[in-house]
Amino acid sequence: MNRCKNIASSLLVAAIICTTMSCKEEQGTFNVEVYETSAAGNNLTRVTPFEIKDSTTVITINENITYQKITGFGGAFTESSAYLLNRLSKKNKDSIIDAYFSNRGANYSLTRTHMNSCDFSLSQYSYSPVVDDMELEHFTIQEDRDDLIPMIKDAMAASDDGFKIFASPWTAAPWMKDNNHWVGGKLLPKYYDTWALFFSKYIDAYEAEGIPIW
Repeated sequence: MNRCKNIASSLLVAAIICTTMSCKEEQGTFNVEVYETSAAGNNLTRVTPFEIKDSTTVITINENITYQKITGFGGAFTESSAYLLNRLSKKNKDSIIDAYFSNRGANYSLTRTHMNSCDFSLSQYSYSPVVDDMELEHFTIQEDRDDLIPMIKDAMAASDDGFKIFASPWTAAPWMKDNNHWVGGKLLPKYYDTWALFFSKYIDAYEAEGIPIW
């Protein structure tokens, strides 16, 4: 994990797009070059290009035929984005929140946040900091109170239609894993029940903050 304080991570990390497109216009024709990235993100493979002729090509949407339902569009709440947002003036912070969450802006409807720290956190931390605390008596979301929770609450207040939040962990605490490290490793079977309890406590803790997890 890194201390991500640069502006590239300054607010919301939206959906990851698996293709890169390069377009150039030549005499009314848009030539689109498409590249697929590798899973590791370090290799580009060019896909056979195609043409869109703006004067002759017509795309028709049949509104009477529906397929899968889209739950929503949005991005992620992360500690580093919340940290940076908190260092802006109230006017600028409100403007950014409105741009993403109000009806005057993008009106995000689906969001994600991280359980424990993630790769967009300022440090590595867990809500279960005490080794072998099987019943999670020392469970705490204190690390989220300075920046992350206030950002989510500000977004909820700015949203006219409301939005769903789902949460996911990047890793369990190192003491629950076979390699005893933040990165890599596997959850040890003896901690399966503890890890399930971790999810339950997290949902309850955020609910107590007035933040329901979808």
